Amino acid sequence: MASIRSVLLDRILRILTARRLDPHMDPRILRAKLDRLALRFGGKGRIARGHVEAADIAGIPAEWIIPDRENQEGILLYLHGGGYTVCSPKTHRSLVADIAVKAGLRALVIDYRLAPEHPFPAAVEDACKAYRWLLAQGIDPAHITVAGDSAGGGLTLALLISLRDAGDPLPAGAALLSPWTDLAMSGWTHVTHARRDPMLSVEGALLAARHYLQGTSPTDPLASPLYARLDGLPPLFIHVGGNEILLDDSVRLAGLARAAGVPVELKVWPGLPHVFQAFAFLPEARASRAEIAVFLAGRAGAATGLFHAAD
Repeated sequence: MASIRSVLLDRILRILTARRLDPHMDPRILRAKLDRLALRFGGKGRIARGHVEAADIAGIPAEWIIPDRENQEGILLYLHGGGYTVCSPKTHRSLVADIAVKAGLRALVIDYRLAPEHPFPAAVEDACKAYRWLLAQGIDPAHITVAGDSAGGGLTLALLISLRDAGDPLPAGAALLSPWTDLAMSGWTHVTHARRDPMLSVEGALLAARHYLQGTSPTDPLASPLYARLDGLPPLFIHVGGNEILLDDSVRLAGLARAAGVPVELKVWPGLPHVFQAFAFLPEARASRAEIAVFLAGRAGAATGLFHAAD
């Protein structure tokens, strides 16, 4: 059952989205607004129990989130969401920092190229480049995990598929928060949950897909991993809200991955919206973050992270 706070959040989001930003706004204008909002409501970019360092990863702007207490070997590569058109490490700093601190893992958040200026497969190329950069630093792939939310969840899967097909060593596991796995938007919950999801609209998702695909088929396996071969991938850990239009993207993915022999844990959080983990005041968000941290710490071999995950 959803908490009282989540019910209040749902009502607040519905009031706010009744006057939502024009979905046809130039994404470049929207990006600046979202970055400013993230800094305003995210403590001006400061994080508790850790610090942030700017980085250049093979030409890709990025930032490291480094917990005060960390496992020296474990790395989390985080791929932010935003429909492949908006958001940045700044917008996701608070969420990623909390998971990284709880897991005791250094987190690398890359500012991958966004559409419409850089359509598919630019984001996939940048994710692969960042992962291979980590390997080039001598980091054991057994100590690397990957995570992402929404489009970043789909991008996480695209990264795994690309690495597998290229014969690269795979990371130890991947956590997916409300992943967008089907840009063809064929899931039934796009219809049944259209009025239930106050965070993500069908219109907004279709527009983001158009910006990103620009002529590429929406069923291309690296754009929509739901249509890819999934065998040989590392363990997947999926959390999704029960009110999401993207609920079927997670449910169908989990079923297909299991059929392909991939270890999968899927948890549906009843009554919760898209990427509810972003709202730290929700008890469900805190619980989900902690569970994700335990999974990532365990897969990366970061035993010290289990202490933080219980905080």
